[in-house]
Amino acid sequence: MKIILPLLTLFLTLTLSLAVHAADKKSESTPQFTYDKALSGDPHKPLFSKSQYPSASECAPCHQKIYEEWRFSNHAYASISPMFNKFEQRITDLSSGTVGFFCMRCHSGIGTAMREPREEPTWQRAQVSREGVTCISCHRVNEEYGKIDAERHIIPGEPNKTPMWGPFDGTLIEEVLKNKDYYKVALNKEDLGINIHNGAVKFEHIATSEFCVSCHQVAVVPGIKLETVWDEYRASPAHKQGVSCQDCHMSTIPGKNSGYEKGPSAVINGKEIGPERQHSNHGFIGPGYPVSHPGIFPHNPDGQKWSVETWLKFDYRAGWGTDAFEDKVAKGELKVNFPPEWASPDDRVQAALVVESNMKKLQEKSALRKVLMEGGSRLDGPFIKGTPRVGKGLKFTYKITNLNPGHNMPSGSLGAQPELWLNVALIDPDGKNVWESGYVDKNGDFCDNHSLEVRAGTIKADQQLVNLQSKFLTTNIKGTDREMYLPVPFEADQIPFIRPGPVPVTNLNHPPTIRMEKRSLPPLGSRDADYSVPGSALSKAGKYHLAVRLRSRAEPIYFMKFCFATDDMIQGMLEWMLDIHPYTVEFDVK
Repeated sequence: MKIILPLLTLFLTLTLSLAVHAADKKSESTPQFTYDKALSGDPHKPLFSKSQYPSASECAPCHQKIYEEWRFSNHAYASISPMFNKFEQRITDLSSGTVGFFCMRCHSGIGTAMREPREEPTWQRAQVSREGVTCISCHRVNEEYGKIDAERHIIPGEPNKTPMWGPFDGTLIEEVLKNKDYYKVALNKEDLGINIHNGAVKFEHIATSEFCVSCHQVAVVPGIKLETVWDEYRASPAHKQGVSCQDCHMSTIPGKNSGYEKGPSAVINGKEIGPERQHSNHGFIGPGYPVSHPGIFPHNPDGQKWSVETWLKFDYRAGWGTDAFEDKVAKGELKVNFPPEWASPDDRVQAALVVESNMKKLQEKSALRKVLMEGGSRLDGPFIKGTPRVGKGLKFTYKITNLNPGHNMPSGSLGAQPELWLNVALIDPDGKNVWESGYVDKNGDFCDNHSLEVRAGTIKADQQLVNLQSKFLTTNIKGTDREMYLPVPFEADQIPFIRPGPVPVTNLNHPPTIRMEKRSLPPLGSRDADYSVPGSALSKAGKYHLAVRLRSRAEPIYFMKFCFATDDMIQGMLEWMLDIHPYTVEFDVK
């Protein structure tokens, strides 16, 4: 038995690894196989590979508006997200690497296609693979897969020898190609001008919700559905009405089926191409937000002067490069032991300008997030029961409504990660907070059974917490179900790996020992939040105030700590939290 178990583990590990790459495997007659075969053993393979997968910066000269929208999007953040990389490394360590490229296929599809090692540091990866879901992640796809878990093939090819696939035909670009001297574009290496793709192929699938399924419906090895946005959408009123994901997430108003802008498909050397073409917003605004160094993200061509490693040594929080900081350094009022990379004041000043520009983009993103979240939800109340009196218990209700017809609130990645909870506080006539629900501990977590302070007994659990965050539940060997923020069924073996479900999960939609309990609101659904305040909190007559807000956060702090997130990452997560529908109601207590 001691011999059989390791052999079985090795067999299943190899099987899982092969399954992860099964979608990329092509027959010998396909271009991809020929391309890989031709480059095998060639020392120039990395260079050739990169030239076959152009960066977004190569698309920007003609598609500047789209680039500006995309460069601060969650798509652009997918690969470079420090939280994703921390989590991906954590689960890889726990499972002895048996998850393979599973997470990378969505978050860095180009890096996976280029066969970059999964464990390669971010700063050693090609620029295009650090761009996450970049231009060619969607516009170099020509097959209707309709499958989950990034089951799609990205077509390699040099920019001016390969077309792009999109919702429109190639009529406009054909006109440009016929008049390349007028538009000053390059179709060959010998030509002078802007490099452009050599055509456009109409691919109607890219404008359908089914195109988004690949990365927005994720089932992990044990058999549990980790991300279920497609399931939610498929059962939604929006789907029944024929409203697509793109209709809301690429429209004029974030999260609303508000129609599309009009604008040129491209601007080539100042010349507009198709000025009245439908323009789809590539910002893909959602509830998520970045916690990376603002020199690294949003994507900024000026910031690429410095490597990722160099940026991580730049202390933007201390104000490096700003006038006030540099004046103090120049006068000797401030002594700083700068790393060699940032010893030059000129470099620090230039870097500070990049940070300033990127912070403005992040503020813009934050404002759009607020439009999305407040436009997709409503908070009514308080509906107070009876007449409030001194020394008498107070009962009241708020009503939370999901106005989004397309999917649950909250929804998104990792199922149990997006947090949305209600914070209510009662303020007495003297301005003192006498009762609260939805309060947070010293780490910033609300006080349920996952709070590290609640578990340590240093703060009381919030017994009236109204939290719309979904939770993973596992069945214990003894006792009842238990909430888990990372349910991983490990083999009891010296080489742990994530064990597949022991029985078919087709009917259950989850393994028999793990399930995800959704507490989110379905499309157009609502929920009453009932509260009860003890009479001791209403100790005097006068005017009281009930203050309320919905709070939105991309990741729980306890989960970030579990993944060994840095203090700076945690600070960023707390800084960019969003308060939705904050308001206060005044009432009399007699």
